[in-house]
Amino acid sequence: MLLFTPGPTPVPESVRLAMATPTLHHRTPEFEEIFKETREQLFKLFTTDEIIMLASTGTGAMESAVTNLCHDTLLSINSGKFGERFGKIALAHGLKNVEIKHEWDTPATVEEVVDAVKANPSVDALAIQISESAGGLRHPVEEIAKAVKEINSDIMIIADGITAVGVERIDVTHIDCLIAGSQKALMLPPGLAILGLSNKAVERVGAGEGYYFNLASEIKKQRQNTTAYTAATTLIIGLRAVLQEIEVNGGIEKLFSDTSSRAKATRFALEALGLHSYPQTPARSMTTIDDENAKEIRDLLKTDFGVNIAGGQDHLKGKIFRINQMGLIEPYEMVAVVTAVELALAKLGRRDFDGTASRVFHEEYFKLVLNKEDK
Repeated sequence: MLLFTPGPTPVPESVRLAMATPTLHHRTPEFEEIFKETREQLFKLFTTDEIIMLASTGTGAMESAVTNLCHDTLLSINSGKFGERFGKIALAHGLKNVEIKHEWDTPATVEEVVDAVKANPSVDALAIQISESAGGLRHPVEEIAKAVKEINSDIMIIADGITAVGVERIDVTHIDCLIAGSQKALMLPPGLAILGLSNKAVERVGAGEGYYFNLASEIKKQRQNTTAYTAATTLIIGLRAVLQEIEVNGGIEKLFSDTSSRAKATRFALEALGLHSYPQTPARSMTTIDDENAKEIRDLLKTDFGVNIAGGQDHLKGKIFRINQMGLIEPYEMVAVVTAVELALAKLGRRDFDGTASRVFHEEYFKLVLNKEDK
C-alpha cells in the first residue's frame, strides 16, 4: 500500500533502522550528543534564533505557543480545522480570542488582518497556519506577519508550519514562533513537536506559563542539550537520521525544489483529467481536489490500486480528497498515484483511460527539473 495521506507520511527505511537501535537513557552523554547534533541541524532548517523539541503532537506545540506567548488576546485565522483549534486553545486557557473566519478554500488577506489588529488594541499575538491542511490552503503568512509587525512590533506572530516546515523555505524575519510536527515533511511517526523561536519570543516567554508546556523550562534545559522532562529519545534519534537522509539526497534546498516541482506537476496532471483544485491558493504540501465522487475515487484508490489518500473533515467529508506531497517521494511513486486516479475515473465512467495523467505529470515535472538544472 502506498501511503499518500498528508500525515502520517512514510518513514524512510534508513530512519526506521536508526530508530530500531537499542534504547538510550535520556540523561546520558551519549544521548546528549545526539540531541546536540539534531538541534544543530534543526537550526539550519528553521533558521530561527532558538529551537525547542517537545515530546508531544503538533497540537501540544500549538498550546505551548499560545499559553507562553499570548497574555491577553489572540487574533486567530480560521480557514480550517487547525486554524479553528488555535482559537479553542486560547479560550480554554481563559484568554480572549478575536477570530477571522473563512471557508476552507479561502486565504486570509493582509488588509483584513491589519484592520482586525487596529480594531482590537488588546491583541498581543496572532496565530495562523502557513499551510492549512484541512483544505490544502496556503496563507500569505510572511506578508501578514510583516504588516502586523509594522503596526506593533510587540505582537507575537505564531505560525503553524506543521505542513510547511520541510516543504518550502519559510521567511522567518517577522515570525516569532514556527511550529513543526514529526509526522509530516520530517517523515517520522507522530509524537515529536518542534518550535523555532525568535529572540523576541524568548524574551516574551520570561518565566513561562504552565508546567509541562512551560517553554522557559525547556529553553533552559535544551540549551544544555537535554530536556526538562523525559525526551522522546527514539524520535529524536530518528529525526537526526531524517535530516542526514535529506543531506545525502542533495540537501534542504533540493528537497524544497523537488517538492515544489512534484506538487505543481501533480496538480496539472489531475486538472488535465478535468478535476478541480479546491483551495484558491494551493499549498505545496498536498494536492486537494473537490469532486462529487471524492469518496468513490478515494475508496477505489485504496481497494483496487493500493494507494491510501486522505478525505475531508466536517462539512468537506466525502467532498474532497487530499494527496500528500511532503517528504522524500520518488517521481515514479507520484506517477502511480495520478495514474490510479485516472483509472478510478475510468471505472466510474467519467472518462476513458488514455494515460493523460502520467504524460502531463512527466512533461511538467521534468520540464521544471530541467529548467532548474539549466539555471
